[in-house]
Amino acid sequence: MDVRIKGATVNLIAKLLHPLAEAGVLSIPEEREVIAQLRNLAKNGETIPAVLPKLIDQPEAAEMLGISLANFKKLERNGAFPFRRKKIGTAVRYRNSDIVKFILAEEDLSSDSGTAEFEI
Repeated sequence: MDVRIKGATVNLIAKLLHPLAEAGVLSIPEEREVIAQLRNLAKNGETIPAVLPKLIDQPEAAEMLGISLANFKKLERNGAFPFRRKKIGTAVRYRNSDIVKFILAEEDLSSDSGTAEFEI
C-alpha cells in the first residue's frame, strides 16, 4: 500500500509544532527542519536531498532564490530572510543549506493542487 503525506497534513503538523517552538519545547531551527523535510516528502515523495554545505555570495544566494541581486539586497536589509549572513573578512557569505531549507519551508501547500508559492 502506497501512502503519501498530503500537504494538508503537513500544514496541520506545522500548526501543532509552532506553539511548541514558541514555548521553547523544541528549537526554531528544529521546527523549520521538520516542516521543510515533511513538505519535501509531501511534494516529492522523499526527504530533502543532502546538500554539500558551502558558503555562497549574494549573487549566488539571489540566483538560488530566483530573484535579482538588487531585490535580494533590499529584502535582506528589511529582514525578510531567517538565514543569517556570515562575514569572512569583509566578504558577506550565506550557507547554501540554509537557503535550501528556507525555500522548502516557505512553500504554501494549503491547496492539494501541488503548486507551490513562495512568500518572500
